[in-house]
This record gives sequence, structure tokens and C-alpha cells, in this order.
Amino acid sequence: MRKLSCILILLLAGAGRLALAQTRTASFVITAYGAKGDGKTDDAAAIQKAINAASAAGGGTVVVPSGRVFMAGPFDLKSNVEFYVSANATVLANPSEKVYTRSAFRDNKGEGTIWIGGEKLKNVSLSGTGTLDGNGISFMGAELDDSYVLKPFNVVDPRPHLLTIVGGENIRIRDLQIRNSAYWTVHLIGCNDVTIDNITLLNSLKVRNSDGIDLDHSKNVRISNCFIESGDDCICLKNRREYEEFGACENITVTNCTMTSRSCAIKIGSENMDRISHVVINNCIIRAANRGIGIQNRDEGTVSQVIFSNIIVESHLFSDVWWGKSEPIYVTAYRRATGNHKDAGWRFPKGQIEGRVGLVSDITFSNIKCTGENGVYVGAESADKIKNIVFDQVDMTIQKTTAIPGGVYDRRPAQVEGLLKGRTSGFYLDKAADIIIRNSSVTWAGKLPDYFGHVLESHDVTGIVTANLKGEAAFPGKLEAVKDYTVHP
Repeated sequence: MRKLSCILILLLAGAGRLALAQTRTASFVITAYGAKGDGKTDDAAAIQKAINAASAAGGGTVVVPSGRVFMAGPFDLKSNVEFYVSANATVLANPSEKVYTRSAFRDNKGEGTIWIGGEKLKNVSLSGTGTLDGNGISFMGAELDDSYVLKPFNVVDPRPHLLTIVGGENIRIRDLQIRNSAYWTVHLIGCNDVTIDNITLLNSLKVRNSDGIDLDHSKNVRISNCFIESGDDCICLKNRREYEEFGACENITVTNCTMTSRSCAIKIGSENMDRISHVVINNCIIRAANRGIGIQNRDEGTVSQVIFSNIIVESHLFSDVWWGKSEPIYVTAYRRATGNHKDAGWRFPKGQIEGRVGLVSDITFSNIKCTGENGVYVGAESADKIKNIVFDQVDMTIQKTTAIPGGVYDRRPAQVEGLLKGRTSGFYLDKAADIIIRNSSVTWAGKLPDYFGHVLESHDVTGIVTANLKGEAAFPGKLEAVKDYTVHP
């Protein structure tokens, strides 16, 4: 009897704790605040009412109920709120350009607007197995072979970024399907303590600027177990000038992700006016991408202490609309191209019309298996801008798989020739210092075009060390496996 009484007491205590937990996490269902969910009515006001009510109550879960499509214009998240999209529920961006007026980049109004936003947020999560749909194709012009025409605009580019959080703390994004963004998808600016886990992010591979996840001046971020398809970069680390008060982008880990991109699957840069450091990217798969892994420094910020490991890269060529020429690994440091266009005017320090480029150093690539139409490219405007780069167990199979001409390295947007013609070599190094290549290999496959070249080709590089680098030139009777074009004094 005493034992039965103890069990009963424990059960009652557990029920009490459950009831208390349920009370503490009150639900705010958006239909109770007027949301129609008919796919035609703009439900943004009702969604905002539910979010405001949850915030006013000290926190809670805003629920998007299943079985409906809730079309909505812009709305803002609030602190201490979980935005939960139920299974078989969709929140769909309003296709009318007129409702998008708030710039995603403050006074720079030419690079998109905000759909789901929030500033100075704490303890916010977006979750559930439902869908956030940016309705991106609605904002596109005519369809081309591998892209869409971008519609002209006057001052404000109305294309909405799907999610923009500025100055967030303790942000959690998990389990959702996020798709069809018209511009950047998940843009986290000046955020600290972020987890993004188990999301499926599916953008049209023809939509330019449709980045997957952009970490901008953000710190202590973990991205894991995600599947990302995006016309532009899948995961990108940067420091935009519009938000310079937030400082460095650092302490970032990316694990167990699968990515496809028409631009660069994993990119650091190109906007970087501060410091990007202490980054580990591990256990990832990159399929059918234009460029696999890219460090693209174009501003005065620095990139250091980065490790890429255990990654499979598959790449091939696309049209010149997209930056990249099938480079599986790309490490560059060139000052930004000048000119009155979006890659120049807002990128330079205030009052200046030309910038400079910072140092890229202490970067390691370990156990990277590459298949594609091009090799590794390392290049800088001068040898002192890239140093201490290690390639360990980097194996490449180079094979022509498209009808698009190769023999080109893409250095855009830079104040040098953007598309550099040169032999396709396993490792093409152009102005750098202290490069180590060890336990690596280059294999040529299929029908070899005449621009396929060396295992290793270097131009004005100091301090190259190779150990156990295997492979022959594409045409062993005509070319050397290793060719140093450096002019020595």
C-alpha cells in the first residue's frame, strides 16, 4: 500500500509539473486573431496580433494551424516568442510588390526588403514541420536558361528577404521547410547564440541573390543537419558595412549539411569590412554546384582560423550570370571593383570610391574529395594577402561534363581582370605565401580538352611545400606535372 501511495504521489506531481509547463507556454493560434488561411486574404495583421499578444503575456507559442495557406505581407517577431508552423501549414509571402517598403540594409534600399523581421530580439524560435514560402518566382522577370531576369526598379528593390533578424540573442530555427525566397532567405545580423538545425531550405536554382543562410556580423552560431538548394550561396559568412557596429563574425560551426548552389555552396565574403575567424565546417556534401568552397575577400576585413574538413564536392560550369567557374576550392583576396553599381558604391568606406583588401591566413582544407570541371584556385593581388594555407588529403578528379568552355578562373568582383584565362590545373596558385599541399592527388578523366594542364601550377608564390602529391599532367608528353612560373630575381 505504501509503495502504491508513493507511485500515486509521483504521478500527481508529474501531472502538476506538466500542467504548469503548459501554462507557462501558452499558445496563441493565429486564427483566433482573425487569420483566414484561404491563400488570398492578407493575414499579416492577424499574425502580428497573435505575436504581440504572446509577447505581452511574457512569452508563448504563436501557432500557425495545419491544413491552410496563410498569405501574408510583412510582419515582425517579438522576444520570448516561438513561431510554430504546424505540419501541412504554409505561410506564403504576399506577391504584391507594393507591400514591401522596409529596406533589408537600412539606407541602402537597392538590395531587397524585409518580409519576416525583428530587431533586438531575445529568446526567439521558429519551428514546426510546416512551410515558410517566400513566393519568390512572383517577383522575377522572364525565365532564361539557368536564371531569371531581374526586374528593373527605381530606388527600392521590392524583392523580399524571407527572414531578417537584427541584433538577436538566443535564436533557434529548427525543423521547418523554408523555400522559394526572392532574395536572401535567412539573414542573421549581429546575432549571438544561434542554432539552426534540421531545416530543409529549397530555393529556385534560377533565382539570383537567393542565398540560403547569411551570417552577418554574427557570433556563436551552430548550423547542423540541413539540406539546402539555392541559386546563390547556400551558407555565407560576411560583415556588411551597413551593420558595422556589430563587429566580427566568429565562432561558427557547420556540420552534416548537404548543399547545391549555382554560385558558391559555402562562402566566406565577399562583403567583409571586419573580421571573420574561428570557423569549422565539417561533414558536408556539395552536389551539382558552380563553386564548392569559396573564400572571396574583397574588402579590408580579414579571414583567419578556418577549417574545412570531410567534405565531398561535385561541381560543374554554368553561364557567366553566376560567379564561379567550377572551382571546388577557391581562396582569393582582391580589392573590390570600382564603379557605380551595387557591388561597389555601398561597399566602400563612407566617402571613398576605392577600397583595399585584408589578409586571408591560417586556412586548412582536410579530407576534401572533389569531382568537377576545374581545380583549386588560390589568388591575390599580392603575395602578402594570402598566407599559411594547408591542403591535406585533397583529392581531385577533373573531367569535362558540360559544353560550356572552361580554361577560366572567376575573380569577380575585383579590381583585376574578372575572368582570368589559364590552364585548368589541379592546383592553380597565383600570388600567395606559405602554401602546404600534402597527401593529395589529381586525376584527369574522360575526353581531355587542350586547356587541361598541370597537377600544380604556381605564379609568384613564395614558400610552397609539397609532400606526397600524386598525379601527372593532363598531357604528360607535353606538360610537366608541376610548373612554377614565378620569376625569380
